[in-house]
Amino acid sequence: MSEKIIDQETRSRIAHYLDGSSAAPAIVLEVGWVNGLGAIQTLARAGVKVLALDHRPFAIGLRSRYCLPLLCPDPYAEEQRFAAFLSELAELLPAPAPIFATHDDGLASIARALPGLGGKLLCPAPDAEKLDVLQQKSWQLARAAEANVAAPRTLYPGSADEARQAASELGFPLFVKPSEPIAFRKVYPRRRVFRCDSMADLDEAYAMAEPYAPMLQEVVPGGDKELYTVGSYLDREGRALGVFCGRKLRQTPRSRKLVPRGVGSCRHGEALWMPELVEDSLRLLKTCDFTGISQVEFKRDPRSGEFKLMEINPRLWMWHSLAAACGVNLAHIAYLDLTGRPPQPSTSKGCRKHWAITLMKGERPVIARPPFVEPILSLRDPKPALVYLFRYLKRFGRL
Repeated sequence: MSEKIIDQETRSRIAHYLDGSSAAPAIVLEVGWVNGLGAIQTLARAGVKVLALDHRPFAIGLRSRYCLPLLCPDPYAEEQRFAAFLSELAELLPAPAPIFATHDDGLASIARALPGLGGKLLCPAPDAEKLDVLQQKSWQLARAAEANVAAPRTLYPGSADEARQAASELGFPLFVKPSEPIAFRKVYPRRRVFRCDSMADLDEAYAMAEPYAPMLQEVVPGGDKELYTVGSYLDREGRALGVFCGRKLRQTPRSRKLVPRGVGSCRHGEALWMPELVEDSLRLLKTCDFTGISQVEFKRDPRSGEFKLMEINPRLWMWHSLAAACGVNLAHIAYLDLTGRPPQPSTSKGCRKHWAITLMKGERPVIARPPFVEPILSLRDPKPALVYLFRYLKRFGRL
């Protein structure tokens, strides 16, 4: 008999936390940052018990009072043990439980594990085969063309010489992006894209990305405020049960060695309803035959005023808690639908709230205009805030 991954003490903790309830809990994977913490908080505040999974004991979400923290095997480095962990966990639950991913790689690991779990875990995302295709940037751009959704001009060279010719056609600056980002990030975990300002930059970037089907793409000009997001949950019939629309006001990191300027994660965002973007996003997702939670990101090209597709993320994104604050709690909407209680459709139309991470190392504080959501410094969930502040001050030698 093989050794159990979940020990008896942890099994007892799970049983005590569920306390004989027949309702399925929600599971959130990877809670080291605000996307995971936000999922825990928005689900729990809607009355759902949450199991938070992470392989890193220092993950900030494991400190939340709204969850039962559980250490699990690394979903990337130990994928087979992670799948076995999920199988054992599913057996301890009273009903099939929705599981939410906060990162692409973790989502892929979940999708590959689900077929062996007999429907005991439910994920608001496409199956593994569809997901592998969807996460290829070239496939997303092809579907955008079919849906008549604008995208940056992109070329697909088959060699270094063709890449040089393509660069001459596109002009500098340009991005070199891997069409297969998950495989790329396993080798280069700190990189997402290369910005090239010269042929020398291009030669270096193409050599690194060549095994991952690199594509060359124009750099759409404009600052952080030109980046817009449509977040949604589509049920199995493709109906939109929740739709949020907003834009970034500031990104981080803004300019670092391995992250080109113009590429980053949201530091400050606002809800802003843009009907044409919502329409484009839902049409694109329908063309992709997509169901589940997604973020579709666009950038407005100031040269033409046209909104161009940046990417589709088939999961909860970093600032999804703003959507929840606007009445579109996508994680809870998905939970209800997956457990057979689909809610009435909701949108963020008319909401103008802000979301901001107030303090970050090496950057000036952000003071957002009220009403705004602070994803870490919450009096309602103080332990993650205290841990974060301790780490923040320690970095500056103040503790």
